[in-house]
Order: sequence, then structure tokens, then C-alpha cells
Amino acid sequence: MEHVIESVLLAGGGTAGHVNPLLAVADEIRATSPGASVTVLGTREGLEADLVPARGYPLAVVPRVPLPRRPTLDWFRLPGRLRAAVRAAGAAIDESGAQVVVGFGGYVSTPAYLAARRRGVPVVIHEQNTRAGLANRLGARWAQAVAVTFPATELRGAQVTGLPLRREIAALVADRARDAAASRTQAAQALGLDPARPVLLVTGGSLGAQRLNETVAAIAPEIVGSGVQVLHLTGRGKDGPVRAVADALPADLRADYQVREYLGEMHLAYAVADLVVCRAGAGTVCELAALGLPAVYVPLPVGNGEQRLNAAPVVDAGGGLLVADADFTPQWARATVLPLLTDASALTAMGEAARGAGVTDAAAKVVALIEAAAAADPASGQAGSR
Repeated sequence: MEHVIESVLLAGGGTAGHVNPLLAVADEIRATSPGASVTVLGTREGLEADLVPARGYPLAVVPRVPLPRRPTLDWFRLPGRLRAAVRAAGAAIDESGAQVVVGFGGYVSTPAYLAARRRGVPVVIHEQNTRAGLANRLGARWAQAVAVTFPATELRGAQVTGLPLRREIAALVADRARDAAASRTQAAQALGLDPARPVLLVTGGSLGAQRLNETVAAIAPEIVGSGVQVLHLTGRGKDGPVRAVADALPADLRADYQVREYLGEMHLAYAVADLVVCRAGAGTVCELAALGLPAVYVPLPVGNGEQRLNAAPVVDAGGGLLVADADFTPQWARATVLPLLTDASALTAMGEAARGAGVTDAAAKVVALIEAAAAADPASGQAGSR
């Protein structure tokens, strides 16, 4: 399709789950329609306040409007707050001359969808999770196109596109396709690991996961004793007990068990990992699948159970194992994870299965939906006159 995007407003923020796919789509628009104007709608409090300007996109600010889940005084404040947010979103649409509003869910998206509807501006939605949030369930009622990450997501008119990948991950996918050994070697050198030996990556995200930390640390001597290296990302403020275990290892094995609170360059960890033990957030599941990395998924045991649903397609394809948080014990890890770490053929087969379930071109698919919406908009090219 001829590139018809002239101006687009992308709405989403608050968490990495909303901001990362938003930026991936923004980058794809910039790459395929270099003259297009891309404006991001966000709040002053979310991650987007830092990440969006750093990536070179203008940020239009709307007030944060959380929906109270219990009857409180905030219920009475909600209508006024929402009206103010819709006005701010409408002003951003008018000032940017947006042909299309693209929402990624969260607090920011609801006022964007409402303001776009009032102006007759087409809406395109991307839903990251298996279970759609309130904003996207609302916007899907009149959206021109609805993109979803997982086939099980129930939204009106949903089209499965997969999750737009962060540019660091997209670049790693390309690097691994060209020369996986070279990308592994470079990452290993940067992290102080031996590329010739297996690496187990443990990560519970930036906040960490107590269960993962405790269980893997409990069998640390057995892991490193089998010749496997560990890169254990504990989460901020949760490294102490794991470091104590690592420091108690025999002197000649301590370097094989790396403990860090956090790693900003996660693509390096992915480049060198042979197996990943992790939670099952949508971003993690999709990135690992796109990279063809086998994983042991331990879904977060709270919430609505969406993490288990996120991991299900990859696990069903044979690209990972799924274990409940309560069942991820040292005994289970000793019986299941330890043998897998030294079974290269099993890891290779799991990785290929994961890759088969992964999607690497989701950003392009979402942008194609945006282009179609822009082309179908009778006022396209005249947005500023609305």
C-alpha cells in the first residue's frame, strides 16, 4: 500500500507494556513514512514522560484519570477529570492535525478515543494482553481496526498482529538471523560470560520475583556445578539474599553465578541466554518467542490470571514450560530445569518451537492498519480543519 500517513496521534503510557509497543509503532511509521508527523499523548507521571522525548517524539500531556475500582470520593471527581482529559486529548488531535488516533490502552487512551469519536477521526487500537483492559474494550466499540497480540483476546473485530517489538529486540532478531554465534559472543564479552558454555537467565522484571529468586538460588551450587553459567537479575533491592548464596559458592565457581539487580541492556542477556526463567508478561513472552528462546514461565500468581493465558500459545507449541508460582520449588527446578540446561538438543528444539510461535513483523502489521484507516478517512489530509 502506498504510504498515506501524514499525521498520527499515538495514545498510551503509564507502564512499559503500553509505552514499548507504542514506540515500536512510532519508529515503524518514521521509517516507512519519513515525512509523517507523529505525536504521542501521555501523562507527566508515566514512563512516557521520559521515554517519548528521549526517542525524539513530541509529547502532548493529558491529566491522568484512573478509574476507581471501589466506591470512594474519586467516583464523584471522575466526570470532571474525564471531561478535562477529553478536552486535552481533543486539543492534541486538533493541534497535530491527526488523521488517525492509535491507542495502546491505559489511562491515556480512554480520553483519546472519546475525543477522536467526537471529531470523526478514525481510531486504531492495539491490545497487548490476552485479557483486554477497560479502555480498549470501550474503544473497540467504534474503532476502525483492532489489533491484538494473542488469538484468544476477545475484542470486536480483532485482528491478530502480534506485539510490536522494541527496537533493541527487533535489532537482535535481525542480528541472530544473520549470525547468532557472533551476537552471542559479543553479548557474552560485554557481560563477562563464556559464550562456549550454557547460560541460564533468571529475571522477574524490574521489580523482581521473590519466588524465582529463592528457588533458583536454592539450587545454585548444582547449576554451576554442572558447568552452567547464571545471569540472575533479582529486581531492585532484592539482590542481597541471592548475592549471599553466590558468595558462598566455591571460589572457582563464583564467577559463573552473576547477580545483578537490573540490566538496562536486556537484549544482551537475551543474546547470550540458552534458557530463561521468568514471569509471563505479554512483552516477555512475545520477545522470547520472536527470538526463539526457550523459557520456563512462572506466571504472576495475582491478578486475573492473564499471564498464564499469555504464555499458553508458546507453551502449547512446545516453546516453553509453564509452572504455577506455588509449584516452582527447588525440588521441581532440580528435577526439571537442571536436566534441561545441559540437554542442548532439547533446548534447540524448544527454541525452534518458540520461534515458530513468535511474530517479528507486528509493528509493520499495525502500521498497515493505520495506513488503511488514514486512506479510508474522507477528511484525510484536512484533519487540521476539523
